[in-house]
Amino acid sequence: MVNFSLHITAELENLTNLQPNGGVDDPNFTYYLKLKCENCGEVTEKETCVSLNESIPLPKKGTTNLMQKCKFCKREGTVTMIPGKGTPLTNEMSETGKYAPLMIFDCRGYEPLDFAFSSGWKAESLEGTKFADIDLSPGEFSEYDEKGECGVMISNVRSHFKVYNVK
Repeated sequence: MVNFSLHITAELENLTNLQPNGGVDDPNFTYYLKLKCENCGEVTEKETCVSLNESIPLPKKGTTNLMQKCKFCKREGTVTMIPGKGTPLTNEMSETGKYAPLMIFDCRGYEPLDFAFSSGWKAESLEGTKFADIDLSPGEFSEYDEKGECGVMISNVRSHFKVYNVK
């Protein structure tokens, strides 16, 4: 069993608190992950969807958020999300090039390789204007903040996974 922490960063212009619409533990937010089978090394062709609101009972006990067989070697693996450890990406973090931890994934039989940004994000301007349902699949977002009388922008979105030691 290995836990992986998903970390995100972006260049935020006049914005802060980038996170899923319902917060970092949004049960309706869908994560799109490229997974690698730990048995044979096969990488999923398409991104695999996983979210907190989807729960699958495990054969012995407990639940998981994703149970999937490798198309190549047919070995089954699971991905279970562990909420409560994420933080929004702030303007200060963005300016210093830091990454914000978003979600922990308990992976058994799979290793996450990549995260695809999609829709369902929110952020707020430095003046307090809220922007919801941001689609980051094109890799950027721009809008005008009437209250702050300035442009706002999210660009250069990036992510990576780190092995996470549960404490």
